[in-house]
Amino acid sequence: MYKLHNVISILLNKDKIVIRIKEKATHDSIVDELKEKMPKLKRFYQDEKVPILVTGKVLQQKDMDEIKRLINKSIDVKVEFDKPTVLGLQGIKQTYRQSIGTSPTKFYKISLRSGQKIEFEGSIVILGDVNHGAEVIAEDNIVVLGNLRGMAHAGAKGNQEAIISAHVIDSPQIRIASNILERSREEIESQAFTYAFVNQAGNIEMTR
Repeated sequence: MYKLHNVISILLNKDKIVIRIKEKATHDSIVDELKEKMPKLKRFYQDEKVPILVTGKVLQQKDMDEIKRLINKSIDVKVEFDKPTVLGLQGIKQTYRQSIGTSPTKFYKISLRSGQKIEFEGSIVILGDVNHGAEVIAEDNIVVLGNLRGMAHAGAKGNQEAIISAHVIDSPQIRIASNILERSREEIESQAFTYAFVNQAGNIEMTR
């Protein structure tokens, strides 16, 4: 069986070490690459033992158990898993409970490729991914059941109550009304967010 390479990246943050796993990584690829990168991981623990956060790909329990076993075999450290909320009908219901219940909504059963653009005078639900270079613009809310990597602009005509929600938000830039949030590659890789809204201070805030 063909195994993917370069599916794991290791980042050192202020209060934790982040292991980022790519979405398309297979179980065997994750295990093999983690074994290869254990010497690099162990070098971070010469002075102190900050916890490890595993993020990126949504893992099955057997994957999490194997990753934790491999790490703890060499390093006595706390291993946590960042498990984004999986959106479905329940996720959409929870999203709209905090937003515009009467908003006209259009569903798109596609994944958007680079260069593609969708606009709608209401809310948009995409039953797929929004890839790098694609754009989604809605007057109200944007919900992506897959991963959001492209540019999303909710509340495009000034609606500060609009939200953006996705399985994982990996976009370098999102917009809500006139507010813009830009994220570096390091910020995107260090933590998985699923929900974005405008807080009381008038800034875009992201949560899981």
